[in-house]
Amino acid sequence: MASEAHGAEEGGLVFHPMDQFIVKPLFGGDTIAWYTPTNVTLWMALAVLAIFALLVLGTSKRAIVPSRIQSIGELAYGFIYKMVEDICGKDGVKYFPYVMTLFMFIVMANFLGLIPTSFTTTSHIAVTAVMAFAVFISVTVLGFVKNGSAFLGLFWVSSAPLPLRPVLAIIELISYFVRPVSHSIRLAGNVMAGHAVIKVFAGFAAVTAIAPLSILSITAIYGLEVLVAFIQAYVFTILTCVYLKDALHPSH
Repeated sequence: MASEAHGAEEGGLVFHPMDQFIVKPLFGGDTIAWYTPTNVTLWMALAVLAIFALLVLGTSKRAIVPSRIQSIGELAYGFIYKMVEDICGKDGVKYFPYVMTLFMFIVMANFLGLIPTSFTTTSHIAVTAVMAFAVFISVTVLGFVKNGSAFLGLFWVSSAPLPLRPVLAIIELISYFVRPVSHSIRLAGNVMAGHAVIKVFAGFAAVTAIAPLSILSITAIYGLEVLVAFIQAYVFTILTCVYLKDALHPSH
């Protein structure tokens, strides 16, 4: 305990919960360029390979009585397909592959990030922001292509009293452009916070007096993070469907 206190006085925290989010080159060195393979690159590639193994290899030998892997793939497919159909309608089903791709990548990256010593790619705002802005730009372009200037009706609240409509239009416009920010920060923030809390309790596990309580806390939080990994992928996907519905039916 004395050595830990001394270490805390000299160098700050003995354990650093945010170190797990540092981007590092795979083959050594300190310089990172856009083409440098990093731990982010590795775990994103592993997420893609895991999706391929589940949805392609796992369903290559389809049977009337499905295997466990085939069952998981079919459940994921049916779950997202029904979500798109229920929210966006029949005309939104054609965009199902894009929504399914987003969901599978996020949920797989989240679950892989729960493996000890792994790297959680969705904890980085750079990753989630790319996906969020891709959704934002896609639905905006789609909205104008499908509806022309009528897409601007999304910002005009015709059911409100006429004097309030310009004010509400400004509010709606601001909230629309804030979408990619909240969309990306929600996912990255929740994933990062959970992993940081686990690391903090793991640091306390070295203290003999509170080690049992710390281990119980880690177990409980880890179980919660398994649930969060799925919920955050679900939230990101369902918001994508809502934005897609606005682009297809701006007057609704």
